[in-house]
Amino acid sequence: MELIPAIDLSDGHCVRLYQGRFDKVTHYPVAPAELAGRYRDAGARWLHVVDLDGARRGTPANTATIAAILAASDIRVQVGGGLRDLAAVEAQLAAGAERVVIGSLAVREPATVTTWLQQLGPERIVLALDVRLAEGVPMTLTHGWTEASASTLWEVIEGFLPHGLRHVLCTDVELDGAMQGPNLTLYRECCNRYPTLAVQASGGVRDAADLAALAGTGAAGAISGRALLEGTLPLDGLEAFLPDHGLAPLPASGDSAC
Repeated sequence: MELIPAIDLSDGHCVRLYQGRFDKVTHYPVAPAELAGRYRDAGARWLHVVDLDGARRGTPANTATIAAILAASDIRVQVGGGLRDLAAVEAQLAAGAERVVIGSLAVREPATVTTWLQQLGPERIVLALDVRLAEGVPMTLTHGWTEASASTLWEVIEGFLPHGLRHVLCTDVELDGAMQGPNLTLYRECCNRYPTLAVQASGGVRDAADLAALAGTGAAGAISGRALLEGTLPLDGLEAFLPDHGLAPLPASGDSAC
């Protein structure tokens, strides 16, 4: 399993939301492109970038900042937020993103996303499925986690499996930004049910012990934002979860701080 650092963007700044709430936002005084370079220098192979303004507005909003991240280092980037049509998806891929992350649309308009999956290929699309447990059953959420759908996580995944689905990023929203530990039971069940999927676990990661526990569930990746930014998950000592650890550092970014 590998650690995938997250950079969440709002108005060009690095931020973190608590449980997806824009009224509970923390700003971090580091330029996004500089932060991407730090993670790459530490050995991260992938980066998870979220355009929070794009997600809220329904159209990409931090394109210049994302372009700077893509230009700052050779780290692979998966980008999400506001990608509601094929033109927006293809624009991100053309700009250098390796994968696009599709969230609510996969639940609301599965036929549309199935077409993209077939057209672009399974290595280019990550389904970001956000869930809240209802009597132990993971129910998917849409519209920035504000609306519950009638579909379980399992139903959504099984609808895409025949079309080549490979990458799923699953977030237990109650744990997002909470620093309370990940939902190991959820990820273990997901990996056991669907052994062909590369599951990315998101929400609750606090420290290296949480990463080790997630590795034991069968998850292919673990997303972390706040724990890395606030130092409870220091990059030193994470060699087992950073595949490119030991490569020569990249040149420092000249971008100004947020």
